[in-house]
Amino acid sequence: MADEKNNIASAPAGDVHPFAEGNPPAGDEKVDLKDEVKVDEHDLKKTSTEDEAAEEDLYRPLLMDKEIVHEPNPLTVRAVVVGCILGGLVNASNLYLGLKTGFTFSANMFGAIFGYGILKFMSRVPGHIPIIGGAFGPQENSIIQAAATGAGGIAGIFVAGIPAMYQLNVMGDGHTPESDIGAIFTITLVCSFIGLFYVTPLRKFFIIQVARELKLMFPTATAVGLTIRSMHAGAAGSINAMKKLKGLIWSFLAAFVHRIVSYYAVGILYDWHVFTWIHIWSGYTSWALNIESWGWYMEWTPAFIGSGMLIGLNPAISMFGGSVLAWGLIGPLLVHYGECIGKQVAPDDPKWNSYYSFTSLRNLGKETPSPRYWLLWPGVMVMVCCSMAELFIQWKVIWAGAKSGWHQTCISINDALVKRGKTNAFFAKHSKADGREAFMVEDPAPASEQVKTWWWMLGLLVTTVLGIIIFHFQWDMHPGLTILAIVLAFLFSFLAVQIGAVTDQTPLTAAAKASQLIFGGATSGSGFSVQHAQKLNLVAGGLASGGADVAASLTSDFRTGFLIGTPPVKQWIAQAFGTFVAVWLAPGLFILFTKAYPCIYSPDWDPEVDGQCAFLVPSVTAWAAVARAVTDPEVNIPLTSGIFSIVMGVFSIAQAVFRHYYLVGEREKYRKWLPNWGAIALSWVIPAPVFANAALVGAIVAALWRKYNFTTWEIYGYAVAAGFIAGEGLGGVVGAILTLAGVDGAIKGTQVACPLDSC
Repeated sequence: MADEKNNIASAPAGDVHPFAEGNPPAGDEKVDLKDEVKVDEHDLKKTSTEDEAAEEDLYRPLLMDKEIVHEPNPLTVRAVVVGCILGGLVNASNLYLGLKTGFTFSANMFGAIFGYGILKFMSRVPGHIPIIGGAFGPQENSIIQAAATGAGGIAGIFVAGIPAMYQLNVMGDGHTPESDIGAIFTITLVCSFIGLFYVTPLRKFFIIQVARELKLMFPTATAVGLTIRSMHAGAAGSINAMKKLKGLIWSFLAAFVHRIVSYYAVGILYDWHVFTWIHIWSGYTSWALNIESWGWYMEWTPAFIGSGMLIGLNPAISMFGGSVLAWGLIGPLLVHYGECIGKQVAPDDPKWNSYYSFTSLRNLGKETPSPRYWLLWPGVMVMVCCSMAELFIQWKVIWAGAKSGWHQTCISINDALVKRGKTNAFFAKHSKADGREAFMVEDPAPASEQVKTWWWMLGLLVTTVLGIIIFHFQWDMHPGLTILAIVLAFLFSFLAVQIGAVTDQTPLTAAAKASQLIFGGATSGSGFSVQHAQKLNLVAGGLASGGADVAASLTSDFRTGFLIGTPPVKQWIAQAFGTFVAVWLAPGLFILFTKAYPCIYSPDWDPEVDGQCAFLVPSVTAWAAVARAVTDPEVNIPLTSGIFSIVMGVFSIAQAVFRHYYLVGEREKYRKWLPNWGAIALSWVIPAPVFANAALVGAIVAALWRKYNFTTWEIYGYAVAAGFIAGEGLGGVVGAILTLAGVDGAIKGTQVACPLDSC
């Protein structure tokens, strides 16, 4: 048991999804879960001694404070409303941050901590006002985080697949997200609820039947459960919880205000273009502008400083090293030897004629490509290869899960036949005890607290039929292809949940890309035009990724509820409410951003003519690249880029094999020194090193904080990081509103200290 606890890496960090598809591969540093939640051992004196806590079985419900009052109905209106509001904040943040760099963040820990403070205050309202007042306990706290997780989800398709459709012009000439809002709402509905319904019956399988056997610890969900327990552990737990809340609120407000104010003096408060300053101070004669042209400046973005605090040193250093390799070495060498070109931004201005752009994606195949296009393919290749390698390396876990799933299916069918007075030798044989019963965990939830079978079956049937109709009439997808997409989404969701439960890295990248590759084969030679095939490809990838994301989130919520003792049906309803909110909120926010910043989706946006886009949309570029590669026979990948892509892809696979099969036992301690290829691939696709710089600053701050004052880090670390992330994200939403109102920083502010007076 101690080993299983020690294998939970960076437990309180929460889910962080790069490319809007999966967790940034965390470093291999192993963190003792007991260290991450010392408040449990320190404060829960009434429930267990320190020795008992150290040996607590995390595959059973947690030991709770004996003074906690029984919660007859934790599914309250206030919990669901507060959770949906908090999840909405995270949804807005995810759209802003995802469009910038491809990162999205789960709302579970944010909702648990912030929700605790809000409902704790409500519970103290005198007079026990209906709905608002009343006692507050850990189960209701878990309902808040379930609703927040639902409302904060599904942003991934809006920072990847859907904008990619417009950039590839597969929606048709003249189409905009605003004109296609109906189709966007419906695809969001299907992607959200298909995952919610088809994963519901797998709760018993993943949480009860095979969790111990397959070591499905669900590290983030377990950390959330332990955090909720600690906050409700008597007076001491309440004190620490309020400290966490204060840290979250102040960091949230600071980041929110900083982002809004910085729009009006971006070159002073947000972007520090040091090499531009040197160029100006030299009388516009310095060579420093050449360095500026490659994107080397510092952006004081609280969100990515916060993300660096969460992901740790290994991924942050890997991302920064990848940026140095791409934008400090490979890119300049490609231009030097004529393999790629840059374009002068202001050729007629003698002060700035040495300022170049190396990120153009226009006139592909008609002129020498930019370094961004050349580096795009190695980035996508490494991203796909390393995620697929991690998936296949877990084949034993997958095979064991498949066998257990088959065994449980046979048991269910045999029991149903016996109840009807019938027998079947085949199912009777395969339903016999096979020795796995010793690993099964007793389900604390009685049948009355389980999700009714007809609920999820009817929901799945209705969503499937709606999906067939919607995809046929609005997305031009044949019903057979829709069923294939749903089946693939289920299979990849099963794998995503299983692998994520072991590694805390949900392989949504693999799910999306595998679905795109399969659909590339399914549509090849079927008479589809290139644009039609690309539309189908992106729809299928979105369904696989979106469905797997929702499925993984719900299963993690089930795990948290299992530890806290929350009835599964209550959590399911809470997440369903949250998901329903996200279905309407996420498209609305997407329309807001695309109206304020047309460069997000416009295929005709030319940075040399229209100006630099405020969003780098790396996920959009990656999804569009895969769609083009598997559907367009005329796609032009530079030969040298293709060779480099293959070499790097093979190398990333080899490292994954080396890490899993050689660096084991006593050698496992060396894993932390291996580069993180997922993070490196991300830095190659993002056409600027600015976010890697900020993430590295955050990771260094967190490492020093943990080393020299772990006690305060334990209390404030996650809260401050989460506040930074959510605060800047919401500030970005306000920035979009200011842009639409015509009072943003570009009009009312100053661009002093920026290259060409434009940041």
